[in-house]
Formats: sequence, C-alpha cells, structure tokens
Amino acid sequence: MLKKILQKYKDLSLPTKAAIWYTFCNFFNKGIALLTTPIFTRILTEEQYGTFAIFQSWINILIIFTSLNIFLGGYMKGLLKYKGDENSFTSSQLGLIILITFFFFTIYLLNIDLWTRIFDLSPAIMIGMFIELLAMPILELWLARQRFDYKYKKVILITILMNIFCIAVSIISILNTDFKLEARVFSDAIVKFLFTLPLLVLIFMKGNTFFNKEYWKYALVFNIPLIPHYLSNYVLTQSDRIMIGKMVGNEQAAYYSVAYTISTIIVLLITAINNSLTPYIYKSIDDKTYTKISTKIKPIIILVAISVVATMIFTPEIIYIFAGSNYLDAIYIIPPVAASVFFIFIYSLFVNVEYFYQKNVIIAISTTISACLNIVLNLFCIKRYGYYAAGYTTIICYLCLSMCHYIAYKNLVKKNLKDVKSIYDIKTILICSIFVLVMMIVLSFTYKLYLIRYIILLLIILIGIIIYKRDFKKGVK
Repeated sequence: MLKKILQKYKDLSLPTKAAIWYTFCNFFNKGIALLTTPIFTRILTEEQYGTFAIFQSWINILIIFTSLNIFLGGYMKGLLKYKGDENSFTSSQLGLIILITFFFFTIYLLNIDLWTRIFDLSPAIMIGMFIELLAMPILELWLARQRFDYKYKKVILITILMNIFCIAVSIISILNTDFKLEARVFSDAIVKFLFTLPLLVLIFMKGNTFFNKEYWKYALVFNIPLIPHYLSNYVLTQSDRIMIGKMVGNEQAAYYSVAYTISTIIVLLITAINNSLTPYIYKSIDDKTYTKISTKIKPIIILVAISVVATMIFTPEIIYIFAGSNYLDAIYIIPPVAASVFFIFIYSLFVNVEYFYQKNVIIAISTTISACLNIVLNLFCIKRYGYYAAGYTTIICYLCLSMCHYIAYKNLVKKNLKDVKSIYDIKTILICSIFVLVMMIVLSFTYKLYLIRYIILLLIILIGIIIYKRDFKKGVK
C-alpha cells in the first residue's frame, strides 16, 4: 500500500508536486500561528495584544505602498516578458522595493510626532514595523521565484524554520522582559530580517543589478494602478467586522469574527493552490498550451467546491471545538462566508489571465466597485437584520466581483485567443457555483437535523469518488 502511494507520488508532474507541498507548507505555518494564539493572549495583557493586532493591521496596509506588492502577479509576468534575464530582473525589482521602503521611512522620520498620532504606535514600535516592511518583500520575492521554477524544498525548510524561530524567540523574550509588546514586535521583525538577509545577498549576487530603467518602469506601470485593488480587497475582508461592532455591538462582531476565522482555513487552501497555479497558468498561456490549463484546473475547482461545502456541513462541530458552545449562534453565518471563499478562488482564476495581459485598471475598478457595494449593503442591512446580514452581503459582493472579472476574462480570450473559446472549463465553474450556493441555503436550515446533514455528506463523498476516478487522476498528472 505504501509503495503504491509513493509510486503515485513519483508519477505526479512537477507542478502538481509543488502545489501539494506549497499547500502543506502554508497550512503548517498558518496552523502554528493559529495554535499559538492562546499562548500570546495569556502572556500579553489585553491592551498589549490589541496593540500588536493594530500593528499587524497597519503592516498589511502599509506594505501595499512600501512594496507596491511587486512580488505578486506582475513579477511572474515580468519573468516571462524578460525571459533569459530573470536574475537581473529579480534583483532590480528588489532594488526598487528597497528604495520605496526607505523613501517612506524618511517621510516618517521627518515628522515622527505626526505619524505617532496617526498610527497610535510608539516610535520604537514603528522602527520594528519598518524592519518587517523591508524583510517581508525580500522573502515574498524569493518565494515567488521559487514557485515560478517549481522549487519547493528550500521554501519548506526556510519558511517553517523562520516561523518556528519567530514564535519561540517571541515567547522567550516576552517572558524575560517587562517590555512585552516591544519584545513581541522586535522578536518577530529581527528573526524575519536575519532569515531574509542571506536571501537579499543571494538575489543581488545572482542578478548584480539594483537599478534598471526598463525593469523599474515596468514594475511601476504594472503595480501602481493596482493599489486601489489591493486596498479594496482589504476593505472587503476587514470592513464587515468593524461595521458590525459600530452598528450592533462588539458581541455580534465577535460571533462574526469566529465564523470568518474558521472560513479563513479554506482561504489558506485556495491561496496556496492559487499561488502554485499562477506560474503554471502564465507559462501555459505563454506557450499557447491552453487545453492543458482546463484539464489541470477542472478537478481543482471541484475539490475547492467540495472543501467549502464540507466546512458548511461540519460547522456546528467546528465552532464547538474551535470556540466553545457560547459561539454556536455563529453557525448560521458560516455558509455564506464559506461560499464567498469559493468565489474568491473563482475570481482569482480570471484575475490571473487579466494579470497576464496587464489589464490592471480593469482589475482595480472591479474590486473597488465590489468594496463600495459591500459598504453600502452593510450600511442598509446590518442595522436592520443584524450581523447575519454581513455574511450575505459578502457573498453578493464576491458574486459581483466574479462576474465582473469573468466578463473581462471573456473579452480578453475573445480578443487575444481567437482559436480558443475559453481557457477554463466554464461549465464546471457554473455547476460548482450552483452546487455551492444551493448547499449554502439547504445547510442553513439543517444544522439541527443531524441525520440529513450526514446523508448529504455521504452523497458528496460518493460523488467525490466518482469524480476522482473520472477527472482527478487525469488532471493531476
């Protein structure tokens, strides 16, 4: 049995092996962070833990400006565009990130008092933030290059070791000082910087280029129009909880947060899958081997749909284990939030094609429209229907986002691939979308009917086995 499994693994294609290991690595690293949360909530005061959460939120926003997220889709497209000079292109992108980061750091130094009031963080904490704002793009750029080349062994080793050291050093530092918040911030920042410093040296040694006018111009033209997209994405994921807390109270916001946190477990899955698929999709479009994309991705779409529905089915049990009986009221918010995760994956597939053809303005407009729609719907619905409404406004917005990106994708295919009707299997996407939406509605009414839930689960398992035998074996090779 073990020999058969090992043989099947050996027979997998390199992109498939890379996807499996990237997914495992992502789950492991995020799992460590999740499991150690109770430790930090106990060794830090509520105020210190809350300040660190604010610190992390500011990092997520500021990194959009200090790095322009150069390490995302634009970088992989650039590797194809400047084929043969990948090392020089990579080091020049890192050079640009370093320059922008130091530019913003200089602005901060020119008026520390002003920025201290705006961020509500001490200068010492802000220094730690800028160290992390420098370190993380180095790591992300290196990781993106490894994913592009389907190299996963070094990725697993470095990211797992870095996360273990970050947590271990943080816990030891906090327990041995009175400056616990500073210990948490600097332990994290310094460990990340020490791990990424050799990567920085390696990238510049290979590329030997800090400034290249053409490469810098490409990065700026590609990424600056996407800033509204990145900010709008942040609004889509964060605004619900803030608005619930302001409009109906922090207790309801806590219920929603628990539901959203559980659903983010699936987000980890789709993020890892999408990160590993992106270079494969880019290379296949560049090589004009479009039919391979549909064959490869069809079973993955089905797998994501089944994973989302499985989360819905086990919602009461998951909430009970994860948060306790006090949060069982949150079970009714998970179906729409989990369904939203499926459509995040679907719109990401369309966005990959838009990235390839550099239609960044369209991407930004679509995401901005959906973010504005989310805020407007929340304003009208949360006060009237309570925090449950936020889950359904979220699914409406992601459906809207998926449709916007599908229209853009369809036009791109029609314009650029005249002999190809579609890169993806749209029929499979449509069937899976209907399946997820129907299960979202059905399961919302069956959480107290255990027998019906488990019958549905059994039917899904049987369907999954049939699909595996028919499609999945073919797709992963």
